[in-house]
Amino acid sequence: MALIVARQKNALFLLVLLMACICVLCLSVFSWAGDEEKISKGPERVIRQAFGAGRWFPGDGRELKSMVDGYIEDAQINNVQGRIVGAIAPHAGYVYSGKMAGYTFRAIKDNAAKWGRPEVVVVLGFSHRGGFQGVALMDGDAIKTPLGEALLDKEAGEILAAGSPRIYFDYRPHVGEHSAENEIPFVQRVLPETKLIIGLIGDHDPRTLDDLVKALDTLSKKKKVLVIASSDMLHDPDYDLVTRTDRGTLDKMRAMDHAGIRKGWDYSRQILCGIGPVVAVMRFAELKGCRQGTVLQYRNSGDDFPKSRGRWVVGYGSVVFAVP
Repeated sequence: MALIVARQKNALFLLVLLMACICVLCLSVFSWAGDEEKISKGPERVIRQAFGAGRWFPGDGRELKSMVDGYIEDAQINNVQGRIVGAIAPHAGYVYSGKMAGYTFRAIKDNAAKWGRPEVVVVLGFSHRGGFQGVALMDGDAIKTPLGEALLDKEAGEILAAGSPRIYFDYRPHVGEHSAENEIPFVQRVLPETKLIIGLIGDHDPRTLDDLVKALDTLSKKKKVLVIASSDMLHDPDYDLVTRTDRGTLDKMRAMDHAGIRKGWDYSRQILCGIGPVVAVMRFAELKGCRQGTVLQYRNSGDDFPKSRGRWVVGYGSVVFAVP
């Protein structure tokens, strides 16, 4: 009899424990769903936060403004012939790649003064943490950096998303990702009133790029568009290899040879970490009439930090694409 009672007590204890676990799981699920609901929907404004503030670039607004403005003002470039419709800028920590980004955005600033400001800037990055299908667009009303809020163009984003099921609104891949985000303070300084679309390309499926380029073309027929690809270049300990390889890649950008760039890329030889954004920008610019890329400047971390040679060297290029 005592044995039966003990078994009943054990069974009851296990039942209570199981129910408790289920309740905790349900609360966790509903809590996550509630957070997602609060983040993504509702009448209140949704303001995304820049995760890189204080890490990839200064977290203090005055310091960040001074740094970005300094990079832009120090960049001396010749006038770019035609209206810039596409550009490439690096996305490493500003102390490493900010100078090269300054060239890209100095060209954009000067070009906008001559040809008029774009109505929307599309910033294309990718995920360093893992792949996903298609292109994830940041939803919400704005993204906030130490320089203030940069408005997101929801209407233009919906035009892109309408072009393909591979293009959709999903904030989750953007959490903690710096590739596209690191371009935003530069955009804020040179085009302060221009709204943004921020997209991350999650795969290397040719159909994704095909659909994205078509969607960008459709959007460009309704609004004046500037598309910025965020990408660093080769990463390798060998300084000479990085320099030589990057020069070859820049030659292909100059020649609009995006097919050659794709052919020269694989997972073991990533001549561009943001191969998807770069190819998308080049194809879009070509579709709009660009016949030659303009390489503004190139340096790598081994140039500015010679002690990095033999350990880890990263290339940074500044390129723009203009149409007559």
